[in-house]
Amino acid sequence: MPVPLYQAKAEFFRMLGHPVRIRVLELLQEGPMPVRDLLTQIEVERSNLSQQLAVLRRSGIVTATRDGDTVVYALAGGDVADLLRAARKILTELLADQQDLLAELREADREAVAKSA
Repeated sequence: MPVPLYQAKAEFFRMLGHPVRIRVLELLQEGPMPVRDLLTQIEVERSNLSQQLAVLRRSGIVTATRDGDTVVYALAGGDVADLLRAARKILTELLADQQDLLAELREADREAVAKSA
């Protein structure tokens, strides 16, 4: 029996649900990158990075090519970069709303302090 679309989407987002994977995808938006450069940029243990790259590779979201002793990773398609841009836009809007709420709370707090003085 085929997996329902909503379940496939949930699995996809679960696969993205690790900070190292997100950072790898952000870096690969700039273009293909060898593992050694990813290690320098992300500053995690080699084994941790290897595990996260394997998850991304198995999902088909990144590709890996070997050039001698060097393995170079790249985004499998431009849609991933679009997804990351959309996520940044959504987060920016959410954080802006939270800043507005925080400002309102601080103003209410100042007013309460002024009334009690």
